[in-house]
Amino acid sequence: MSRVALVTGGVTGIGASTSKLLKSNGYTVVANYFGNDQDADGFSRETGIPSRAWNVGDFEACQRETAAIEAEFGPIEVLVNNAGITRDAMLHKMSQDDWQHVIDIDLGGCFNMCRAVIEGMRERRFGRIVNISSVNGQSGQAGQTNYSAAKAGVIGFTKALALESASRNITVNAVAPGYTETSMVDAVPQKVLDGIVAEVPVGRLAEPEEIARGVLFLVADEAGFLTGMTMPINGGKYLA
Repeated sequence: MSRVALVTGGVTGIGASTSKLLKSNGYTVVANYFGNDQDADGFSRETGIPSRAWNVGDFEACQRETAAIEAEFGPIEVLVNNAGITRDAMLHKMSQDDWQHVIDIDLGGCFNMCRAVIEGMRERRFGRIVNISSVNGQSGQAGQTNYSAAKAGVIGFTKALALESASRNITVNAVAPGYTETSMVDAVPQKVLDGIVAEVPVGRLAEPEEIARGVLFLVADEAGFLTGMTMPINGGKYLA
């Protein structure tokens, strides 16, 4: 029986590419989404990957929905925390709601989802968790104090959980993508985007599939000696 993989934010962008790549490599994949029923329906029809709707910022919903997935498909052995949002503004113009909403989804969602599956992984003595951070969590980005703080927090969260989990054969890693061809980046004004691309040494945006390949590497059974790391896939934009 193939391992069950749950990908949050898994029906569009990096999440969709990850879901499809995992399925093509033999995983039983379930994709989470929230608020975009039309995208989810089209994704599931196209790929045959079931999609389930809930807000990863809601602790109780994460508990309830992961339990339902495990009852239907089996234990969740691979978790990819990809769900994320942006609410960009300079700090002196940022509302408290825009700060909190990004923290609750982008960072709180990692806690909520990991908390929902970690006990089962510990009992079974196997697990693979990959948290999607961002180059902007490493380098910072003007107009994104909320997003940069959340994504930097994801890296610290990843390191701490990796230390807690290593003795149980559970690896916890992060991937920090650079700017990628997704709807989130499509929303960036073209003049701003041109300036961003000019700062990427390889001279282009990433394709979602390039990020997904990094996730696939980290979740493999054979990647058991790799934990607590952050894999930068950013075209050389930021060299840690």
